[in-house]
Amino acid sequence: MKRTKIVDALKSVDFNHDILVKGWVRSHRNSKAVDFIALNDGSTINNIQIVVDPTSMDAEELKSITTGACIGVTGTLVQSQGAGQSVEIQSKAIEIYGLCPSDYPMQKKGQSFEYMRKYAHLRLRTNTFGAVFRHNMAIAIHQYFHEHGYYYFHTPLITASDAEGAGEMFQVTTLDLSRTGKTGEVPYEKDFFGKKTSLTVSGQLEGELGATALGGIYTFGPTFRAENSNTPRHLAEFWMIEPEVAFLDKDELMDLEEDFIKFCVRWALEHCKDDLEFLNKMIDKNLLETLQSVIKEDFVRLTYTEGIEILQAAVKNGKKFEFPVTEWGMDLSSEHERYLVEEHFKRPVIMTDYPSEIKAFYMKKNADGKTMQGTDVLFPRIG
Repeated sequence: MKRTKIVDALKSVDFNHDILVKGWVRSHRNSKAVDFIALNDGSTINNIQIVVDPTSMDAEELKSITTGACIGVTGTLVQSQGAGQSVEIQSKAIEIYGLCPSDYPMQKKGQSFEYMRKYAHLRLRTNTFGAVFRHNMAIAIHQYFHEHGYYYFHTPLITASDAEGAGEMFQVTTLDLSRTGKTGEVPYEKDFFGKKTSLTVSGQLEGELGATALGGIYTFGPTFRAENSNTPRHLAEFWMIEPEVAFLDKDELMDLEEDFIKFCVRWALEHCKDDLEFLNKMIDKNLLETLQSVIKEDFVRLTYTEGIEILQAAVKNGKKFEFPVTEWGMDLSSEHERYLVEEHFKRPVIMTDYPSEIKAFYMKKNADGKTMQGTDVLFPRIG
């Protein structure tokens, strides 16, 4: 019999026929009259309930099916009579593929993130990691840019360029750097590429070349930063999305930023409903409210100068910040950005016209000679 994914079984309205499901046991409740096994195969955050007659198989074998065990179940799909699920499977036969010991670390009870870090090979089986790792947002990203006429552009992961000097780079070499010779100089002319190379910090420079040929491209791939930082904003490896577009002015850029973010949020709300509801219940009670609020209203378009004036007024009215709001030209911290988004405007803000001195050298200056044309999207509870 062909296997049915649990996500499809849970949606089915074709009852009273036999199906085969396979997966990992999330819980097993037993009694003299009936056993209930919650089974999950990763296709959905939701489990399917397996109802087992204890007399239908060897008692010790049934008892051995504990949390984490891998099994296949053949049985009849029926409407559930109990609360909490719409369908269930009346088991006819169970095949055991692998058992787990009684000290299996990922039991049904909730575990902290620190606890799960000890079991990196098993934590993917938890609901939290399953909800995060499903690939829907990657599909949304590609869908958005494809529908808007952009071309997916692959940029090098190994490069001799540090882009705009965005951060420290991880070096890539075939040389034994412990043997540099008497002068201490590294003979990069003998290296694989004949020069010093590293893992990319950005596909921006190559992406700009693509934009000047194809009009509009986007990169979506891994980038690497070697700063030894333990802040919540730092990752040594992450995937970055970088559209590069010819003939785009500042207002059109802000339109693109807002439209893209709203598209992705709508996609998540539509296609990841069960995952988001779980995360809202167990991890972040304001998650759904935040996401819904993002798509309900237009993003605020705010200049840096206006933002500073709002922050200065807040300080005069008694608002206290950990990092003082001093004068025009200061760089904003996350708490300043979050105040503007969460307390003052209560919606996302696109800030523009920053002082040139606190932004990258390549950003085009405005006519005033002091500010530049780049933008930052400030987001609720992120900054």
